[in-house]
Amino acid sequence: MRPLKILTWHTHGSYLYYLTQVPHQFYVLSKPGRPAGYGGRCGHIPWGDNVIDMPVAEASRHEFDCIIYQDDGQYLKDQYEILTPAQRSLPRIYLEHDTPREHPTDMRHPVDDPNLLLVHVTPFNELMWDSGRTPTRVIEHGVIVPRSVTYKGHIERGLVVVNHLARRGRRLGIDVFRAVREQVPLDLVGMGAQELGGIGEIEHAQLPSFAANYRFLFNPIRYTSMGLAVIEAMMAGVPVVGLATTEMATAIENGKSGYVDTSVSTLVSRMRQLIDDPAEARRLGENARKRAMERFGIERFVNDWNAVLQEVTGNGIASPHGADKSAAVKHNMQGNQSLLFG
Repeated sequence: MRPLKILTWHTHGSYLYYLTQVPHQFYVLSKPGRPAGYGGRCGHIPWGDNVIDMPVAEASRHEFDCIIYQDDGQYLKDQYEILTPAQRSLPRIYLEHDTPREHPTDMRHPVDDPNLLLVHVTPFNELMWDSGRTPTRVIEHGVIVPRSVTYKGHIERGLVVVNHLARRGRRLGIDVFRAVREQVPLDLVGMGAQELGGIGEIEHAQLPSFAANYRFLFNPIRYTSMGLAVIEAMMAGVPVVGLATTEMATAIENGKSGYVDTSVSTLVSRMRQLIDDPAEARRLGENARKRAMERFGIERFVNDWNAVLQEVTGNGIASPHGADKSAAVKHNMQGNQSLLFG
């Protein structure tokens, strides 16, 4: 299998880390000062050797096999300012991380191109976007949690993980968080958490072990894509409580791996029960871990991405269900196997 040279952007660092577990070379655009979206290979994430910092000024002089756009500005503006006409005609993927913002059902996607593949990260997102002529695929999240992380749940509180909740309003559930915090002990972590009396940001690599100390994870978000923090908590054996909206309604099995409902008062009752019954929380958390390993395992994620990259480039990558593919994935994971659940 010939590794592909893929040009992309640093849009969501944790997702990019999981994406770069796919055995190809990822050239990640950077600008001086590393502003948002152009961080390149930066930060505290343990990037692999296949992640290559690509200064914007040098991109037009390099050869790539595929372009992966990840937000509107990259597709509508950057490609014309950064890439050559030949590069713009390469196989292209638009990786859509989010739900439609302006209208939940009638918003047209900014990409309307039958020669580009639009990849959604959840079935719900694909359902809600009006994708026009653009062909679509769904690749659900895949995550890695260190083997050493085990659920403890000794902190008799719930954990909420949302970045910049104070400024993101009702869509991210700031009112739900405030109402529940009046009735159930909750700690908030994430960028800008201190603005709401929270703890602050926890490094991505440390978040699963940090979450495993709490009795449960509460997700107050009304309307956005499936959060990686929720999946990572599940993988760490933490039971999840949240609103039965978006993909959360299919990811959490009521009474088995956690609780989802559209009634906040019902969720408050469930959270109180979990605080009072650590054995029940542990049972739900173990089922959440099994569910996450089945649905959100990193090897499935790698296989799905390889299949899509084969489709758009005609690279001759092995079948995602074949023995050669499994061997390729396992080879790519050498040195990181200790991070994976067995």
